[in-house]
Amino acid sequence: MIMDGPAAETAIPTGPHSADGLGVPGLEEPAWPWKDAPIRTLVDRVHQLQAERAQGFRRLEEAHRQYLQSGPHHDFPRYRTAVHEVTQAFAAASREVLAVEAELAGPRAQPLLASHIRTLQKLEQTRLATVALLQLMGTPELTGQEGAGGTQELRIKVIKTMEAISEALQDLRFDAESAE
Repeated sequence: MIMDGPAAETAIPTGPHSADGLGVPGLEEPAWPWKDAPIRTLVDRVHQLQAERAQGFRRLEEAHRQYLQSGPHHDFPRYRTAVHEVTQAFAAASREVLAVEAELAGPRAQPLLASHIRTLQKLEQTRLATVALLQLMGTPELTGQEGAGGTQELRIKVIKTMEAISEALQDLRFDAESAE
């Protein structure tokens, strides 16, 4: 759910077990839309969220490129805003993916599928941390301090992590087909 502006802050997918997480008496969160959905639908939703994450990574890359090209005075506020918006979208996607994992691990009794989603989440955390470090190392203030070897290693790590994410998604889809 990559969104801009106020909608990004109000679009918070809710999990299947988070109804009393608000702490406001008499105020209930909306029902989780995937509660009675078939496993195939849950897996498709995870794939949709992964596509949204990929879009977020492209947006981060573009924002970083624009930041670097904004000349000697660098437009950091614009970059910071883009990072904030993408981070919020990533957090919303993660909450929803974790809700799917909880649904599969609990009521659906699908521990294998839940483990694929757990693996996917860990890989996405690694990817995000590595991309952030790579962007930090690419800033003019730090360029040249680590040398090209450090950034090349990080690029390779991002590629390998993306390959592992792809494998986890394939495993999820394959095992979901077997579960139905």
